[in-house]
Amino acid sequence: MADVLIERVKLCDYRSYERAECSLAPGTTVLYGANGSGKTNLLEAIGLACTGRSARTRDDRELVRAGAKMASVTMTTSAFGVTNKVSVTIAPGSRKEVRVNGAPVEQVQALEARPLVCLFIPDRLALIRGAPSGRRAHLDALVGAVWPSRRTDRGAYARALGQRNALLASIRAGRAGRHTLEAWNHELATHAITLRAGRMEATETLAPPLAQRAKELGLDGRLEVRYRARSAAEDAVAFLAELSEHTDRDLERGFSTYGPHRDDLVLRHEGRDLRKYGSQGQQRLALLALLFAERDVLTDTRGGFPLMLLDDVFSELDRTRRGLLLDELAGRGQSVITTTDLEHVAGFADPTLLSVQIPRDVISATLADEASERAA
Repeated sequence: MADVLIERVKLCDYRSYERAECSLAPGTTVLYGANGSGKTNLLEAIGLACTGRSARTRDDRELVRAGAKMASVTMTTSAFGVTNKVSVTIAPGSRKEVRVNGAPVEQVQALEARPLVCLFIPDRLALIRGAPSGRRAHLDALVGAVWPSRRTDRGAYARALGQRNALLASIRAGRAGRHTLEAWNHELATHAITLRAGRMEATETLAPPLAQRAKELGLDGRLEVRYRARSAAEDAVAFLAELSEHTDRDLERGFSTYGPHRDDLVLRHEGRDLRKYGSQGQQRLALLALLFAERDVLTDTRGGFPLMLLDDVFSELDRTRRGLLLDELAGRGQSVITTTDLEHVAGFADPTLLSVQIPRDVISATLADEASERAA
C-alpha cells in the first residue's frame, strides 16, 4: 500500500466553521493561530474524514455548528495518480453517511481511498490515564489497520457477548433455562480467543519500536507495553472451561464478568504503571512514542506512511524535544501540526503554513494558504 495523500479538505457547518477549505502539503502542514481559532476543530475534521468518527466525542450532535441542520467534511485524496473524494455527512437523528466519489459506503475503515491515521490531541491522554475500555478500543483499531482481515474480530465478539448477556438476563428472570447458555458460551469462547490473539500479537509487535521511539523522543528510562489478559486459556476449549467456572457469578450479576472485554493494555515506565505513577510530561511523551511506534508498525506491514495529525503537541515540550519530534516527521509521509507559536517550528524543513483565524462578526473561517510564508 502506497501513501494515500490528502490534497484538499472542505468543511461545511462543522463545529465553529460555517465554511472552510484548504490544501494540505504532501509533507508537513502547520496550522497556526490563537487559542480558540479553530485549529483543533479542523484537525478533528480531517481525522473524522479518515476514520468515520471523532476522536473527541461520541456524540455526533456536538459536531454540527449551532443553528445548522447538518455538518459535512469532504477530503480529496490521491494515490498512484488516482484522485478520490471521500465525504462524511452528519445529521442529528439520522445515520452518519459516508460516500466515495458520490457512492455510499458502509465503513470508512475499509476504504483504500483514505489514509491510515495516527492522531495526537490532548484529549487522547485518556489512552494512558483513562479507563481500560479506551485502550482496548484503540488496540482493536490498530489490529484492524495492521491486519485488515481481522477488522471484524471485535464486532463478532461484541455480538456474541451481547447475546450471552441478554440470555443471562432471561435466565435470571425465569424466562429461560441455564442449559440454554451452552451454545452462546461456545460462540463467545471462539471469538474471545481470536480477539485476544490479535491484541497480543499487536502488542508484541509494538513493544520494540515503542521502547526505541520513547528513547529517541527523550523519555528517560525504559517504556514497556504489555497486554494484561484475564484469561490464561490457550484455546477455545480451555476458555470455555474458565467461562463455566464464572457462570454462577455471571447469573448473579446479570452480565458476563469474564473475557477479553475486561482485559487491559498497560504501559510501564521503569517497571511502574505509567497511568498511576507517571508525570504529565512522561505520559505525554509516552503517548507520542506510542503513536510513532504505531506508525512504524503500519509502515512495515502496510508499505506506506500513515498520516500524522498532531494537535498542540509542542506546548509541554522543551526545545530539544521539539527538535527530536520534528526530526521524526521530516521526510516520512504527510503530517498536519497545530501550534500557537511559529517559533515552535522554526528551522523545520519547508512546512506549508496555514493561518487559522476567526472573523469578529461570525464564528466561521476560511483558511488562507500561506505556503510562501516561512517560520521566523
